[in-house]
Amino acid sequence: MLAQRLDGIPPTIFTTMSALAVRTGSVNLGQGFPDDDGPAGMLEAAQRAIAAGHNQYAPGTGVPPLREAIARHQQRHYGLDVDPDTQVTVTTGCTEAVAAALLGLVDPGDEVVVLEPYYDSYVAMIQMAGGVRRPVTLRSPDFRLDLDDLRAAVTPRTRFVLLNSPHNPTGTVLTRAELKAVADLAIEHDLVVITDEVYEHLVFDDAEHVPIATLPGMWERTLTLSSAGKSYSVTGWKIGWATGPAHLVDAVTAAKQWLSFSSGTPAQHAVAHALDHEADFPRRLAQTLQGHRDLLCEGLVEAGLTPRVPEGTYFALTDVGDLGWADGMEFCTSLPERAGVVAIPCQVFHDDQDAGRHLVRWAFCKEQSVIEDGLVRLQKADLRR
Repeated sequence: MLAQRLDGIPPTIFTTMSALAVRTGSVNLGQGFPDDDGPAGMLEAAQRAIAAGHNQYAPGTGVPPLREAIARHQQRHYGLDVDPDTQVTVTTGCTEAVAAALLGLVDPGDEVVVLEPYYDSYVAMIQMAGGVRRPVTLRSPDFRLDLDDLRAAVTPRTRFVLLNSPHNPTGTVLTRAELKAVADLAIEHDLVVITDEVYEHLVFDDAEHVPIATLPGMWERTLTLSSAGKSYSVTGWKIGWATGPAHLVDAVTAAKQWLSFSSGTPAQHAVAHALDHEADFPRRLAQTLQGHRDLLCEGLVEAGLTPRVPEGTYFALTDVGDLGWADGMEFCTSLPERAGVVAIPCQVFHDDQDAGRHLVRWAFCKEQSVIEDGLVRLQKADLRR
C-alpha cells in the first residue's frame, strides 16, 4: 500500500543498524549521535524557557531571538549580512530543511546534481519532489571532487546542485578551489546551490570550512542549511535553519509549514542562547572529536581496517574489500555476531555501487571509553570472511 513516490526507497539504514545494536547489545559505532550533551548553559536555558512558559507554537519561521542569533552567527563567522526577518527560517532539524528546500524548489523533471556517497534523505526527498538526481561520486581513496565529473553531470535540465561540506560520510571538506569550480558552474548554467553545512564547525587539522555563499556571485543563488544538533551535541532537539536570499528562504517556509508547521519552542530559545553565549563550545567539541578521530583511526589500523583520515564530521571510512566480503552490507550485518560492534555500510549511499560496495562508515562522536571498547572488540575478532 506504499505510494509510488516512495517506491524503491528502503527504510533508513540508521534505524536498521541502531536497532541491530540494541538487539545484539553491540557497541554502536554506526549512527552519528554523541554520548555527551551540549553545554550546561544551553541546557539550563531550555529549562528556563519551559519555566517561563515558552511551550506553545512558535512562529512558523522561528522565534525572533533565534532568527536574530542565526543572523549574528552568519555575520560573526562568515561575514554574511543576513536579515533575520526575511532571510532566515527555522526548521525541525537540517533533515527537514533539506526536505522543505527540495519540496519547495524542485519541480518534476528538474535535475539535481548531488555528491555521492550521500546522506540518505537526499535521495528520498529528490524522488518525493519528482526530481532527477545526477550523482557526482567522491571516489576512494582520496574522496575529492572530480571537476570533469561535475561538469559532465550538468545538462540543460539541471537546475540545482545539492552540496554537502564538510561531507558525510567521507569526511571530506571541500577546498576553496573545489567550491569555486562549483560556483563557476552554477553561475554559468544559472543553477541554485542548496548546501548542507551541519558539520560546519567540526573540522580538523588545517581544514577550513568555506561556505559557498561567501564566494563572488553566490549569495543570490545559494540556500544554506545547518543546525544546532551536531555543533552543540543536541541531535534530539531537531533545531535547524535555512539562510539565504528571501525568495529561496520563502520556498523553504512554504513547504515547511505543511510538514511540521513549527519547531520546538523551548529548544529554539535555548539554541538562541547557545549561538550568542556558548560560541566557543563547537571549537572545543572539534578539538575533542579530533582526538577521538585519531584514537578510532589508529585502532582501526590495528584491527586490519585502514581508514581514510577525515578532515571533518563525525565519521571515518574503511574499505573491507580485501577481507573477502561480498560487500559492506554483508560485513556490517555479520559484525555484531563476530565482534559485538555495529557500523554503517556505505553502498546504500551510492548510485555507483562499484564505488561504494566495500566502504564502511565508523562514528567517533562517542565517549572515549565506548570507542576503546569497540576497538578492543574489533581487534580481538576475526574480521575476514
